Amino acid sequence: MSVIIRRFILALFVLFMSCDILRVSPFEILQWSPGDGYHADPETLTLSLSFSHDPQRSIVEKYFSLSADGETVRGIFHWEGKTLYFLPLVPLEENRDYSVTVLANAHNTKGLNLDRDFEGRFSTRSDPTRPQVISFLPAMEGIMEESRGQCNIAFSSPVLLNSLRDSVSFSPSMSGAWHLEEGGLLAVFSPSEPWPQGKRFELRVSTSLSGENGMHMGKDFFSFFTVGEYREQPCLDNAWRVTANGRQIELVEDKTAVFFENSQWEKGDKLRLVFSVPVDLLSVRSALSAEGVSSLLLDMPMLDDWSFSQEAVFRFERPPVFESRFSFRLRKGVKDMFGNESDEEYLFRIFADGVHSKPPSLVGIRIPMSPGGLPDNETDYGLMAYGHLQLFADLPIESSNYPYLTETATWIELYFDCAPGASIDPFSLMGLFRIETSNNVLIFSGQIMRNSNFTVLAPHPSWEQFERLEIAGLLTNTVNAGLVHFLVNQGLRDSVGNSSDKQFRISLVK
Repeated sequence: MSVIIRRFILALFVLFMSCDILRVSPFEILQWSPGDGYHADPETLTLSLSFSHDPQRSIVEKYFSLSADGETVRGIFHWEGKTLYFLPLVPLEENRDYSVTVLANAHNTKGLNLDRDFEGRFSTRSDPTRPQVISFLPAMEGIMEESRGQCNIAFSSPVLLNSLRDSVSFSPSMSGAWHLEEGGLLAVFSPSEPWPQGKRFELRVSTSLSGENGMHMGKDFFSFFTVGEYREQPCLDNAWRVTANGRQIELVEDKTAVFFENSQWEKGDKLRLVFSVPVDLLSVRSALSAEGVSSLLLDMPMLDDWSFSQEAVFRFERPPVFESRFSFRLRKGVKDMFGNESDEEYLFRIFADGVHSKPPSLVGIRIPMSPGGLPDNETDYGLMAYGHLQLFADLPIESSNYPYLTETATWIELYFDCAPGASIDPFSLMGLFRIETSNNVLIFSGQIMRNSNFTVLAPHPSWEQFERLEIAGLLTNTVNAGLVHFLVNQGLRDSVGNSSDKQFRISLVK
């Protein structure tokens, strides 16, 4: 490269490096007040922000916020050149943590945004320490042995009595009074009546408990204790299958040495567990699992005190699939009202083959080969029956009875196997039945569906026990040969809510 060209390139580089376009300074907050850290006399503080460029004032105001302990502080804006002054409608307060924010969406008069969100923090607390629970009596899952025993809570820093009274609670509720000792570090509860024997209590200190410095606890505290002495572990006495009509059948446990399966489970059945003593229903729900089926839901009335009960009833979120196999497993850890936990595991295997949960299925079809025959005379109608397992049997539709390219009135009978007392939902079948063909061998247009007053009164001889439906319509025969598929698609329902997830197909050859 020649010396002249190199000098020319160098001159261009210097020229562009000196251009103002390459030296655009960022839009930023140069300084703010009152600044980070602790500030006394909050009512005298000035809140201001100074920008490097002329701000687009309305946009800066839109993306500005001031909060005190997470609560928005309202105020008005005042500008002096590039400096924003925020004047709170209510003076700033002691013992508060403040946050000043300007989002990066704020920009100057030329549309240049801040590089990032701005956040400044300052405090009017001389002591920013949050009070914490450092010890308590009775201990977690402990025993209140005295009928008028006191509850003690020790804190890391002094707390306010009024805040203590508003923030501490017992469940179930207990009447009594709180007072403070040791300069506000120890809270003492004295009951106004004896503790009820055998009861389990929850002690809760809410996050809103405030210390003398105005700081809140920041998170809830929980503890549990029981009144009286009781050490016998709870155990499962019985497990029952509860039917829709209230009948109860005891389930047999599947133990290690013996495999046992409880059969005839119906889709609407529930599980009832009976324990030796009242137990915590939440612990039962945690310990109980269903394997190979949908989740279990606790099915209990909402009584005043239903958290402890000697029995628990569960239902399925979704009914089990017919002829599926699943199991209930109750693990260790079921708790009674004294905090005692069960140490045994139980397993119950289930077979969901209840006859009333059986989904409907297609057994077969029957079609007249001579639809113009004499009423109620099977021979004259030339009836042909085909089971659902038959494949590619002959469908002898002749032009003498079904003239080519002519709509001929005829019918198709469908036979279904249903659960006891159930019948096919005609509207369900109407939307799911169709005939498909290859080579356009025939066309059928259904017009009327009947479940009584059939064209042929007598059912097919070997299918009398099944439900029969008749679809009457018009069939157009063609000169073509090919396959004819009679289909009932997935979703067939019966009158008791059972639904089939299978497609039924009978394929014949014309």
